[in-house]
Amino acid sequence: MTRGYPTVNMSPQIREESLDKAIPTIPIDSIKQFLTRAIVVGEGELDSAPYVVQSADEHVVTGAGDRVYVRGIEGDNEPLFDIFEPGPAYIDPDSGELLGYQALYVGNGPVQQFGDPATLLLSETTREVRVGDRLLPMKRTASVSHFQPHSAPPGTEGRIMSVIDGVTEIGQYDVVAINRGTREDMETGQVLKIYQAGKVINDEISGKRNDRVKLPDEEAGILMVFSVFEKVSFGLVIEAHRAIHINDIVRTP
Repeated sequence: MTRGYPTVNMSPQIREESLDKAIPTIPIDSIKQFLTRAIVVGEGELDSAPYVVQSADEHVVTGAGDRVYVRGIEGDNEPLFDIFEPGPAYIDPDSGELLGYQALYVGNGPVQQFGDPATLLLSETTREVRVGDRLLPMKRTASVSHFQPHSAPPGTEGRIMSVIDGVTEIGQYDVVAINRGTREDMETGQVLKIYQAGKVINDEISGKRNDRVKLPDEEAGILMVFSVFEKVSFGLVIEAHRAIHINDIVRTP
């Protein structure tokens, strides 16, 4: 029944939109307070980098809005720098390979005056800036607006090497480093299951001498990778069913 209205034939059509308008699966704003801007550097990379030699203002704690003196900045081509606190080495717990060194993000700022030493204004800090902290030219990369969780490649297995700003106990929303990176096809958004590594115990009932048995690995939580380097990745523990420890195992779900 047209009742005098014209007939319109409709067919499915494709509509294109830019990616920045896509509905984010996990908005960065909902988890950014749990993330970290730590990076992994190669052997000797920070040793030759510029460093903070002294606070320009006599403050007990040096932070955003303060100035620091920096040595080692050559030329005047780089006006903006990130500041990092040198961290421990990452050693693969399975192979013993040196995978890199942790560099924990401290803050950033522009150079106010070049020279030896140069003067740097701290425009942003996440923790106290200290003498000996190292500087790297600020990277101008597009910020991540959302994460698309997806499974890691089949057969992926690694270990938790360390927890950022932690000791040994790891829980929900802690950031950990694992011994897998781009060379093992890791990428941002990949999800891994965490397993509490089973202990090796002596079987005192079997009657056999030196009879040792490894207990089963127990599922302990879920981790999502948010930052990837060549040999190391950082992940956020998004679920924790039981206590998680350094050297626990991560596997493809």
